[in-house]
Amino acid sequence: MKWIIDDIKRGWAQLQRWQTWLTMLLIAGFAALAYLIAGYAFRTDSILSFLHLTSGYCPTMGNGLIIAMFTGMIFFMLTALLTLGEVQRHFHAKQRHNHREAAKATKWGFLWGGSAITIAGAALVFFKANCY
Repeated sequence: MKWIIDDIKRGWAQLQRWQTWLTMLLIAGFAALAYLIAGYAFRTDSILSFLHLTSGYCPTMGNGLIIAMFTGMIFFMLTALLTLGEVQRHFHAKQRHNHREAAKATKWGFLWGGSAITIAGAALVFFKANCY
């Protein structure tokens, strides 16, 4: 029974660190972007439009656009995960006082994070231009 109390204490100690909150903020930001994109993507579904279950109208997309949007979401999720991995690598390198590795992780983290935001932004601009 003592192990439960120890796990709760370790969890509480993790919540006191700013690195935990930064990681949770990144996850929430990427989840919010995915939620916004999914909201527009559901408007393009022809079955939901036929049943009048969507709140807006988007013209039906062809197979090429559907494949492009599906592939874009896969790349968005992969780049978001890579960003989180680089942030964690940065934190571990800082703990070990390896500043060169931390700088490389920061550079790659910004690159992958910028790529994820660019992909999500492009999808939002595309949907915003085509949906009303």
